[in-house]
Amino acid sequence: MAAKGPQFHGIYVFVEDIQRTISFYERLGLEVEVVSDTFARATWRNGLTLSFGTAELTRSYDPNWVAPGQPGSCTIGFDFESDADVDVTYKRLVAAGYTPHLEPCTPPWQARFAIVKDPDKNYVGLHGPRDLQADRQREQGHA
Repeated sequence: MAAKGPQFHGIYVFVEDIQRTISFYERLGLEVEVVSDTFARATWRNGLTLSFGTAELTRSYDPNWVAPGQPGSCTIGFDFESDADVDVTYKRLVAAGYTPHLEPCTPPWQARFAIVKDPDKNYVGLHGPRDLQADRQREQGHA
């Protein structure tokens, strides 16, 4: 039997204020389970999780932990059912006071795309529907 490699299960995001973070991600459209006043998570049907924990929680088990620099070095991406959903969600988040980073646009390599910063300045990407087969062909120089 072949050995199974590591299996991706989710992302853990360090946050300053758990309530502000919950408000942002619920406004984005996620169902966030509040586990405690220092930890919350969103879980998809396939078991993947996006977890949020405070510095207080992290230091409770890792006394040597140092907060990462801001902004983060990645974008937390979410797919939407339509390009219009990207635009509406972006406008809703910005109107609620969250920081815009990239207005909705349609880059040559993918469908509709926008970026907003969450309360901890993490980049949150909003993606419209994509044709993955066309993406792969383009990446290989066939499109």
